[in-house]
Amino acid sequence: MNWPFQAVLIANRGEIASRIVRSVQRLGLRAVVVHHAVDANTPAARQADTAVEIHGATPVAAYLDGAQVIEAARRSGAGAIHPGYGFLSENAGFARQCAEAGIVFIGPKPEVIDLMGDKVRARAFVAGSGFPVAPSAIEDDDPASFVERARAVGFPLLIKPAAGGGGKGMRIVREAALLGPEIKRARSEGQRYFGDGRLYAERFIENPRHIEVQVLGDMHANVVHLFERECSVQRRFQKIVEESPSPALTPELRRDICATAAGIASRAGYSNAGTVEFIFGKNEFYFLEMNTRLQVEHPVTEEVLGIDLVEQQLRVAAGERLAFAQEELRPRGHSIEFRIYAEDPARGYLPTTGPVLMLHEPRGAGVRIDSGIAAGQEITAAFDPMLAKLIVSGATRADAIATAERALGDYVLLGCKTNTGFLRRLLSNPAFAAGEIHTGYLDAHPEVAAEPPLTT
Repeated sequence: MNWPFQAVLIANRGEIASRIVRSVQRLGLRAVVVHHAVDANTPAARQADTAVEIHGATPVAAYLDGAQVIEAARRSGAGAIHPGYGFLSENAGFARQCAEAGIVFIGPKPEVIDLMGDKVRARAFVAGSGFPVAPSAIEDDDPASFVERARAVGFPLLIKPAAGGGGKGMRIVREAALLGPEIKRARSEGQRYFGDGRLYAERFIENPRHIEVQVLGDMHANVVHLFERECSVQRRFQKIVEESPSPALTPELRRDICATAAGIASRAGYSNAGTVEFIFGKNEFYFLEMNTRLQVEHPVTEEVLGIDLVEQQLRVAAGERLAFAQEELRPRGHSIEFRIYAEDPARGYLPTTGPVLMLHEPRGAGVRIDSGIAAGQEITAAFDPMLAKLIVSGATRADAIATAERALGDYVLLGCKTNTGFLRRLLSNPAFAAGEIHTGYLDAHPEVAAEPPLTT
């Protein structure tokens, strides 16, 4: 095709930057990667056709500096910017700055990011469009009566920041006496992490499952869903393992939840890749939120459908129509993703640091590694502790689990403690083997994270 841009700047780092570089270059486009000095020798910076150093008071601040990223695009001749996930990916102001600079933002329109990125506005929009949301109280409706309205929803309650994400600021409240103090804590955390202390409260479903649906839309009003991912293996509201298809859904529930996600995206006028997330329990599902970006766990969808989602993002951003209709999408087999974290699960999942003295990554049939590290690097506390993703696939869930057992055993990183031992223990856990883990399972079963006793 005749691309309207010949170079794409990747405004991210680590494994997602490397992963985007691969698709950009495979399509014959030039890949530009911005990097802070601490990332100068990472795989993404080395794989790029052009690497541009950016600066900031902290490494994270550099990647959040939209003006500096746009200037890097100008200087390198990049006509498009792919934000990956995190950092600037759901920043409507940055998307507008790109448009003003004549640079294509590879993501949805700024007004859609504004609508669906604000948890309160998104919930009101989804409910008003006739889709299911959990009973809730929204502070913006009447701040003075928020506490009373939250109490009326009933306990247990989940207090959440309106601008939140990644589990930050979320508080479970099980009794009325704790409601006031937990609201105060949630507001403080929301202000600290997102610069926005607004809250809402929703009925907390005990032992729920987290199901999300991948959606994709073009700029010609075509929207499809790419089926679901199960994301219930979490600690402190943050995901560790994701898989597709979900072992919890019947064919009828799968049809309904996926159609609901596509309906929400279509109603919002959504274009590019996004994810509609749901809380699921007792054969009922409620809208949770929409992520207006590529998800960390997108590889499992790619594996079961044989579709490169980053390529589709680029094609949509270039103005192409979707190349497939909903009825042409047929998932095959089973895929599971394991996030490799620099952390110590036995010590409350505390982040770890250290040098990468040796790195051996598994290979073979049914094994994919999306990695952002290499031997000789230093793992620091400057960024999120995720180092890589191990994605395994098989004809059945049991086949995928068997492949994961071998692959995790073959993954070796010396110099910095990772969670691979914990992931191997998780595989042998009866609840995981049966596909019955809910979002609170690991927090309720700390023995899964505990190191086994040493034997002599």
